[in-house]
Amino acid sequence: MTQPPDQPGPPALPDLPVTFRPTRTRVVLIGVGVAACAVISVIALVLDTLSAAERISFVFTGLLFLAVLLLLSRPHVTAAADGVTVVNLTTSRCLSWAEILKVNLRPGDPWVYLDLADGTILPVMGIQPGVAKAQAVSDARTLRALAEKYGTAER
Repeated sequence: MTQPPDQPGPPALPDLPVTFRPTRTRVVLIGVGVAACAVISVIALVLDTLSAAERISFVFTGLLFLAVLLLLSRPHVTAAADGVTVVNLTTSRCLSWAEILKVNLRPGDPWVYLDLADGTILPVMGIQPGVAKAQAVSDARTLRALAEKYGTAER
């Protein structure tokens, strides 16, 4: 029996390890951060009316802005043969495949959520449909297929 054209079949499983990240969002965040830091630093150097301390504070502000945007571009998830590593803004968590019960990406969700065997739900900010919805849906399906393949083998 064949699949209807509007119903995609199960995704082809990639070779492990594989990393999922919101690439477009990451490019925008890093690009804006570098550009803003450069502009603020140039302004600090060009304005003759600023004291040395004011120039330093301008450059520091630009670097701080860049650091925040780099932090926002950090999330990713890496699937390997032994499990999954979820890296969010300030936390990182390694999970075995058996710990992942379900991979969820419902309409309106800001990112993927993992239902875990301990009864908790873990957000996976590395797969987010904000800018690239089709890519996020594809990545979520792939992660779900990997969890089904490797998770059931360990149970």
